[in-house]
Parts: sequence; C-alpha cells; structure tokens
Amino acid sequence: MMKKLLFFAILLLSVSVIQAQTKEELEAQKAEKQAEADAATAEVAAIQAKLDALPGWRKGAFGVIGGSLSGFNNWYAQGAPNNDSGNIGFTLNGFANLIQEKFFWRNSLTTNLNWVKLDNKDIDTDSDNFEPTTDVFNISSLYGRNITKNLAASGLMEYRTTILNNFNDPGYLDVGIGATWTPIENLIVVIHPLNYNFVFADNDAVFESSLGAKIVADYTRQIGAIAFKTNLSAFQSYKTSELSNWTWTNSFSYTLWKMIGVGFDFGLRSNQQEAANFQGVALEDADNDLQSYYTFGLSYKF
Repeated sequence: MMKKLLFFAILLLSVSVIQAQTKEELEAQKAEKQAEADAATAEVAAIQAKLDALPGWRKGAFGVIGGSLSGFNNWYAQGAPNNDSGNIGFTLNGFANLIQEKFFWRNSLTTNLNWVKLDNKDIDTDSDNFEPTTDVFNISSLYGRNITKNLAASGLMEYRTTILNNFNDPGYLDVGIGATWTPIENLIVVIHPLNYNFVFADNDAVFESSLGAKIVADYTRQIGAIAFKTNLSAFQSYKTSELSNWTWTNSFSYTLWKMIGVGFDFGLRSNQQEAANFQGVALEDADNDLQSYYTFGLSYKF
C-alpha cells in the first residue's frame, strides 16, 4: 500500500514539474515572439517615416456617419404620442498635398451635413420630410515656396459656404498672401496679413467684403487606428471687428475593424454677419452668440 501511495505521489510531482516546464517554455516563446513583433512594428514605422519624407503627393480621407430612426404610436407619456422621428448626418475630411523640396501645395476639403425629421402624425401642418440642420462646406488651397526648412512665403485661397438650401448665400472667399510656418510635423500655421474676404450674399445691408488678416492653424495626423484633424480658420477685418469671423472644426475617428470604426465631429463658429442676418437686425445690433454642432456615429476610412 505504501509503495502505491509513494508511486502516486511521485507521479503527481512529475506531472506538476512537466506542466511547470511547459508553461515556462510557452511564456518564453510568447515573450520571444512579442519581441520580434515589436521589432517588426518599429521597423515598419521607420520605413513609413522615410516614405513620408519623400517628395510627392500625400492623399487621404476619413468620415463619420451617424443616424437614428424612431416611431411612436399611442405613446401617451410624451406630448406627441404618434410621431416618426429621425436624424441622419455625415462628415468628410479629405486632403491632397504635394510636398517638394522647394515648394508645397496643400489642398483640403471639410464638409458636415445633417438632416432631422419630426413628423407628428396627429397634425397636418408639420413637415414629414428630413430637413437640413448642420450644413458646413469648406475647401482650401495653400501654395508655398520654402524660405527655410520651417518657413515659406505662401498664398491661400479658402472658400466656405452651405450647400443644402442656400448655396453661396452667404459664401466666403478668402484670398491672401503672407507666410506659412511648420514648427512640427503635421502642424501648419498660416499668417497672411494681406487678405481680402469676399462675401457673397443677397442681404447687402448685413454682409460686406473687407480687407484684413487671415490666420489658419491645421493639425492632421494618423496614429495607428486613430485619425484626427483640427482646423482653426480666422479672419480679422481691418475695417471693423463686426466683419470678423472664425471657425474651429475637429474630427476624430477610431478604426475598430478593417476600415470601419467610430467617430466624433464637432465645430464652433463666431460670425456676427450671420447672426444679424438670422435675427433680422442691423449688424451692430446683433447678438453674436457662439455657434456649435456635433456628430457622433460610425466612421469609415477611405
């Protein structure tokens, strides 16, 4: 009996030792493979950095799609118990940049469009269509000749408007010259003290073109599965601050699977001319409240 117990104990101890050795071997193999993977990732990043430094075109785009639909029948807990509602929106950020040793040509497109629907089925006076809400369209082209590694003489043309209901009413076209500064990679700062802000609109009493200074700061980057872009575009009129305006837009996307992920987009704007036109008052009497929008939903990287 004692011999059997001793044999069984030795057998269990042997199995435990074998399992411990196997676990240690597997952990060692895992660590080795992980080190190889990290080295390969670093090598790929180094190669990509060399490719990014080469002259030529850089192109890319990413966007966000968000939406929801709902319907209610005899839902008496709310004020309109019978209604259909929905919200649909998308954003698109694209760029095409030509980078050469002595010059650059940077082009970008930003758009954010949203529609909303609220159809109260108990009345006939409201609309059962999707009506536009957020409506942003911006396209810019920046050309520069390098003076130093981080400084260039440049010219900018930027156009922004809405496109769903009142295209080019108002529309803003900035044309100017000055300097572009690139203090770090992916950050572009444009300072143009000589810029003319052309304003196109039917309401000439509120909207007015003027000479002023243009400042643009743009940072666009891709870090692994994360893509983001932030852009500040400001115009300071030399005639009066009431003709000045600025817009700050931000886009983020995180890739979950292949080209699909989640994204968030938001923007802020200050424009007293638009406020006066909406409020139906003189430019100097307008309440220039801060404008804002946001979109959250699925994203798709092109």
